[in-house]
Amino acid sequence: MDIKELTRAEEQIIQVLWSLEKAFVKEVIDELPEPKPAYNTVSTIIRILETKGFVAHEAFGKSHQYYPVISREEYKSFATGKLLNNYFDNSVESMFSFFVKEEKIDLKEADEIMKLMEKLKRK
Repeated sequence: MDIKELTRAEEQIIQVLWSLEKAFVKEVIDELPEPKPAYNTVSTIIRILETKGFVAHEAFGKSHQYYPVISREEYKSFATGKLLNNYFDNSVESMFSFFVKEEKIDLKEADEIMKLMEKLKRK
């Protein structure tokens, strides 16, 4: 399946659906921070997610309960791969170096990552 990139609003909604596993629009809205978006806004975003293949629904009369069909792990893999490819020339070392320089990773975390990378190399 071809995974598509999501907008910030779409990511926020899918994060809620991943957390809840199944939800009606009102339940999604209840999980969003203040100020709460309008019902129609959230409903539209969920339908866009459905069109993009991220979400499906089960009908209960006129109501729909939505659930994710792409897992958080699948999207994480897609987003990380896109980040790595577009900004770091597919170099994990380059990405790692960037995060260290930007102080997004402290020395203890860097050491743990290096140990993990060494362990994975040996396998």
